[in-house]
Amino acid sequence: MLYQKLKSFVGEHHLFTPDSKVLLTISGGVDSMVMMRLFHRLGMNCSVAHCNFQLRGDESDEDENFVRQKTKDINFPVFVTRFETMEYADENQLSIQMAARELRYTWFEKLAKVHHFNFIAVAHNRDDSMETFFINLGRGSGISGLTGIRATSGNIIRPLLFASRIEITEYATDNVIKFREDSSNSSDKYLRNYIRHQVIPVLEGVFPKFRDTLSHNIEKLTDANEIFRHAIKSITSAIVSSNGILIQISISGLLETPVPKTVLFEILKPYGFTSVVVEEIFHSLHGISGKKFFSASHMVVKDREYLIVSKNQDVETSKFYIEEDVTQITEPLVMDFHSYDRTSDFLIEKNTKLALLDFDKLSFPLILRKWLQGDYFIPLGMKGMKKMSDFFIDQKLSLIDKQNTWILTSGDQIVWIVGHRIDDRFKVIDSTKKIFKVVINKS
Repeated sequence: MLYQKLKSFVGEHHLFTPDSKVLLTISGGVDSMVMMRLFHRLGMNCSVAHCNFQLRGDESDEDENFVRQKTKDINFPVFVTRFETMEYADENQLSIQMAARELRYTWFEKLAKVHHFNFIAVAHNRDDSMETFFINLGRGSGISGLTGIRATSGNIIRPLLFASRIEITEYATDNVIKFREDSSNSSDKYLRNYIRHQVIPVLEGVFPKFRDTLSHNIEKLTDANEIFRHAIKSITSAIVSSNGILIQISISGLLETPVPKTVLFEILKPYGFTSVVVEEIFHSLHGISGKKFFSASHMVVKDREYLIVSKNQDVETSKFYIEEDVTQITEPLVMDFHSYDRTSDFLIEKNTKLALLDFDKLSFPLILRKWLQGDYFIPLGMKGMKKMSDFFIDQKLSLIDKQNTWILTSGDQIVWIVGHRIDDRFKVIDSTKKIFKVVINKS
């Protein structure tokens, strides 16, 4: 039953084709081991990637040995790496979970590039998506956070997103699929585990079909979010202006919108303002001028007629993350993002203010940051790597121009030196199926 549902889900979401080369991310847990067995049954061209984060002593090493043996049993090539996760978290001031996430996805992307994998498969299931819904609900992430986990995100696919954790476990039992149980999964000190073990079961006690109902509602919210994003973009264009340095939000225009507090949150969210801070800003609209509000990267000043948004002093060292569903950012540059299927009449537009990229080669979120000494890329039309510092010399850029240069990256690879040259690895080619267009409106 699960196998047939998988085939239907893959076809419905166009996750991959029979000739796709897929990298399976396998932890050794029940979800990933079932995913590996299903892909083996599909007869796919697969390899396995396993991360040893060295966080659970012998248990982590036993997971690694288990995955090595099970991949050998079905003749899947396996890549294994070990991370100094605690050290990385300390150096980068990250939580252990965020550090592990950064380390593994960066490594997965490197494997995909070097070994030419079309897709990276992650074994998230339907319950994971529900848990993400509650986490985002609690954090006040807005409607976009209530759409759960997406089946696809760039070259990341989640082929088990249709299945519940119970269905997956039953399939493992029925098909004698062995797996490792992560001891940390039983601890409620982690928010996701608490929601899994304490919150959802209580709601199921009140609403017996709660999981199915929530899953259907997440699908509806995903559709509603598309309509919502379109409306917010239209409203923003009418009440927000920028001179390239400051962003001004018309207070009178904002208050004339149907739901001004929600509109304000969506406008300020890209600048790092939380729902709590936005609530304070909203309540200040009828107060005296001069009050200031801060996020990690920006400041809002309440003036008489406008809310004025500007960078904090350390914004030049910041990274700006661009998720797949983002259609526009206004800081540090005003940029529009649009993806669409390639058609037979497609023509390359020659304009330094835009980049046309192969969507399927990108890994989201993209990162916009200032260039750093040691950065290198493959300039469009060339085959070898070139240091950005040498590229700047060739382009005869002034010191000020170099200081003001931003780069767009996918993982740890440069995609576009913004306003100058894209990387040859991400260009649109004959086999490109989907195009990602980035346009600079102002700088």
